[in-house]
Amino acid sequence: MAYLEWGDPRNRDVLVCVHGLTRTGRDFDFLARALAEQLRVVCPDVAGRGDSDRLADPRLYAIPQYVADMVTLIARLDVESVRWLGTSMGGLIGMALAAQPGAPISRLVLNDAGPVVSRASLERIGAYLGKIPPLPGIEAAEKYIRGVHAPFGPHDDAQWRFLAETWVRRNDDGTLRAHYDPRIAEAFAASLPEKDLELWALYDAIRCPTLVLRGEHSDLLSRETVQEMARRGPKAMSAEVRGVGHAPTLMHADQVNVVKDFLLQGETS
Repeated sequence: MAYLEWGDPRNRDVLVCVHGLTRTGRDFDFLARALAEQLRVVCPDVAGRGDSDRLADPRLYAIPQYVADMVTLIARLDVESVRWLGTSMGGLIGMALAAQPGAPISRLVLNDAGPVVSRASLERIGAYLGKIPPLPGIEAAEKYIRGVHAPFGPHDDAQWRFLAETWVRRNDDGTLRAHYDPRIAEAFAASLPEKDLELWALYDAIRCPTLVLRGEHSDLLSRETVQEMARRGPKAMSAEVRGVGHAPTLMHADQVNVVKDFLLQGETS
């Protein structure tokens, strides 16, 4: 499992940032730059994505394998505990890890992720997962990204180009492909629930301070779920990002500042 590291490698205050289903650790470049003076920021590519190896058995592309991989990563970092930020799938991995007895997570940020994942959002994701044709160039890749990730909300041209460039890899014939193993779609389809996916037992077991971010127009995380998250389990704090669906990219200063304030709460500068 490949990962990028920001800040002082000797810093014992570590933030692990884990991306969504079809993204990479590069998604956190902007956030990491903003936090690198205070925290050692570690941004892995989950197995099958980015620069990480693909799994021999596609059935292992699932939360239990990802949690095991993250436990290994945290052991490699040689720290007692970490702060955790997870977008979508990365949030579910964080919830599963934080719910364990003696979990190494001291603060948890769930970016448009929670204990109820709507069936409608899973169907939307499944409609494009693993089905991207070869793309002739970066302009075509950017056009694709702008379409499929329109719920990310407004971004300037440079930001859209960054989201496209970090998402592709080059084929031998010069065309571009998505960075991830298309067999991830097999495991995704096999695990698709008949109704909304509910993980309240995991959430209720979490004991660390928790913040949940929700895109105002998210089809994955409902406002009702966020309200319930404030009443039970770790009683999460919450913030809603206006004009955004699933999920906030944390590339904008207002989004970064909400996360930064929570992660560094109680810290002295």
